[in-house]
Amino acid sequence: MTFEIAFVLIAITGMIIALVSDVMRPGMILFSVVVLFLCAGILSPKEMLEGFSNRGMITVALLFLVSEGVRQSGALGDLVKRLLPEKKTTVCKAQIRMLPPIAFISAFLNNTPVVVIFAPIIKRWAEKNKISATKFLIPLSYVTILGGICTLIGTSTNLVVHGMILEAGYNGLSMFELGQVGIFIAITGIIYILLFSKRLLPNDRPDNEIPEEEVEKGDILHRVEAVLGSRFPGINKTLADFNFQRHYGAEVKEVRTRNGQRFIKDLNEVVLREGDTLIVMADDSFIPTWGESSVFVLLANGKDNEPQPKKWKRWFALSLLLLMIVGATIGELPIFKESFPNIKLDMFFFVCVTTVAMAWVKLFPARKYTKYISWDILITISCAFAISKGMENSGLADVIAKYIIGLSSSYGPHILLAILFIITNFFTEIITNNAAAALAFPLALAVSKQLGVDPTPFFVVICMAASASFSSPIGYQTNLIVQGIGNYKFMDFVRFGLPLNIITFLISIFMIPLIWPF
Repeated sequence: MTFEIAFVLIAITGMIIALVSDVMRPGMILFSVVVLFLCAGILSPKEMLEGFSNRGMITVALLFLVSEGVRQSGALGDLVKRLLPEKKTTVCKAQIRMLPPIAFISAFLNNTPVVVIFAPIIKRWAEKNKISATKFLIPLSYVTILGGICTLIGTSTNLVVHGMILEAGYNGLSMFELGQVGIFIAITGIIYILLFSKRLLPNDRPDNEIPEEEVEKGDILHRVEAVLGSRFPGINKTLADFNFQRHYGAEVKEVRTRNGQRFIKDLNEVVLREGDTLIVMADDSFIPTWGESSVFVLLANGKDNEPQPKKWKRWFALSLLLLMIVGATIGELPIFKESFPNIKLDMFFFVCVTTVAMAWVKLFPARKYTKYISWDILITISCAFAISKGMENSGLADVIAKYIIGLSSSYGPHILLAILFIITNFFTEIITNNAAAALAFPLALAVSKQLGVDPTPFFVVICMAASASFSSPIGYQTNLIVQGIGNYKFMDFVRFGLPLNIITFLISIFMIPLIWPF
């Protein structure tokens, strides 16, 4: 074993431990590893920085703004209210009506704003109709994941893998290419949710007995659920060290951690993490003041807090979104390539046009556009490219690939595809999905080269496995959001989500080689 291989192996092992331990934000952890590679001569400065100029990464950044423009247009909030039955209904009937359209929406929009908008509205509707909201919130998160795997832009992971494919010198993925297998996973997953959610998901767990209204110093205080975002300044601090009431003018009554624990007493000893949900007593100014801040991922007080702009803005936002999708799809056709030889009419082109158009018509505040971008995700993605390159440069990817091939030499590429899925899916459940894709991609490339087969099936299986984060609330932000607002426990995700992981695995391993032969 050479020094470079040993160094990269130790660094990546430390990275995984740091990500699981949540010692700091994923972006900074990955950046620290990249800097170590630079210091050891494994990466050149050019290779280190290539990820920051990658089209896939920049496309993800712009899609944050497109999603925000659609959110602020009010189109999504209006849609979900139309999807929810007004009359008394059953869990299954309500899910049949709402889950397929939500999966379709999430195929073209960032999952997080979809869940942030829909979750409080669905919970409020369920309480009004005396149905357990817990039967809908985990399914909401899962169908956004299922919808996201069907298109190139449905999740940042697909764009990351697409960018890595281009960097490796291969043809990238088209807009709906992943849908050839993704749509079967999505349909089967939705059927599973419809059949088993009532049986496997818990009924509503009673909240801490906090009065709906408390009067203090003449102000009327309301119960507000606040999900902590990555920019919350009290991350990794206790409430004793971080005075929440002094910072935000609200009193914390309960903490629900992302591991499913609830704390009502001794709150000052609880260490706050991203994704934790705080139940606070706040006045009417709390949500208007902090609703647009990235400090909190979601704020809900049982009222409708979504923007209500003019109707033309809703239609204009949806028209721009449709133009972006159709343009990116037909722009890759030969006739358009021949007609516009100097312009590459791909997703990057149309997402740029859409973002600028939304900014100029003020679908999102152009002066505040930076606050709607998740910079940690972008840094994670950029560093993922560099880590992947470091694994290739050091030879670690080839060594692991030879070891995997040696274990399954008599079974052919199909068993290697299954092994790669399991490795990627395991990492996506305990660390971030983009970091999981970064670790798996060089292995896929090395395995395919050593076998002398087409690498496309291995690339596609990474997309499926890295997004299939169903059995843990930690791996995907939408799972963290619904965990707090639905008062779920960690084992609720394991019990209900693990079969979905298995379904995704079986369909992927069976169908991918049929669609993309080795």
